[in-house]
Amino acid sequence: MTELAFREGIMDQIRLREQRFDERAYLFVLSALEHSQSRLTERRHITGPELAHACRELALQRFGVMARLVLENWGMRSTMDIGDIVFTLVDLGLLISQPQDSRDDFFGVFDFADAFEREYPWSTAHV
Repeated sequence: MTELAFREGIMDQIRLREQRFDERAYLFVLSALEHSQSRLTERRHITGPELAHACRELALQRFGVMARLVLENWGMRSTMDIGDIVFTLVDLGLLISQPQDSRDDFFGVFDFADAFEREYPWSTAHV
């Protein structure tokens, strides 16, 4: 799969609204959205919790035991950060939300320490 990239100037627009996240965090969330859509029989709206779980799954696939460290390096430390990224992209017209969608949909979907460490498939912490 080809790596995603923003058109010139898009990241500048994002930075004017939100400076906490690395460009790769935005591209990763978009990749997770596509990853989630590719698993469906028919494209549809993806909810906040569904997207958060898709981010977890994709991060574990791509980065394995380093997933949490990679995401944190990009500024992503919680599922609320995923929501902040999504709604920044919505505010800029790069994603479309439904009227019932809210940043709060991403609140507490999972804890990063649990999802990327204690519940990691090879972890002995949950045994």
